[in-house]
Amino acid sequence: MTCANSAIRFCPNCGTPVITRHVFGSDRPACPACGYIHFADPKVAAAALVIVDGKVLLARRLNEPFQGYWTLPAGFVDACEDPARAAERECREETGLLVKVTGLYKVITGREHDAGADIVLVYSAIVVGGILEAGDDAGEAAWFTLDNLPPLAFRATIESLNGE
Repeated sequence: MTCANSAIRFCPNCGTPVITRHVFGSDRPACPACGYIHFADPKVAAAALVIVDGKVLLARRLNEPFQGYWTLPAGFVDACEDPARAAERECREETGLLVKVTGLYKVITGREHDAGADIVLVYSAIVVGGILEAGDDAGEAAWFTLDNLPPLAFRATIESLNGE
């Protein structure tokens, strides 16, 4: 898997092509003209774990990776966005349900695929409104009993539902 550093080809300050330098313990893109050093920020995602009457809310993915598999409603946290609000937003966008985060359930680290998150924050949440209706990048949204789950996407979903 490649790191986001490999995508930096030109200095964002002066436009000079960057070179690779070993600085601060790692190979990083650096500008030979102005001295800029690029530090890639980790990608952060937030997920909502919603369980009602022994059933968990899941969304079926429309896109790769894991197209057709089911996952917790989740997505990337925008810059300056509170991750708990991101989990609530993603749940609304993907399932039509309005939820309120009640606490942090689990933190999962380690990028699973090139376009994935480095950190996934899984929040416990309760339903406070809305109508179940798939949207955004979810083809379906549904409730499943924990002992009869569909094919699951992503380690964060699997670990959260298995209690790992």
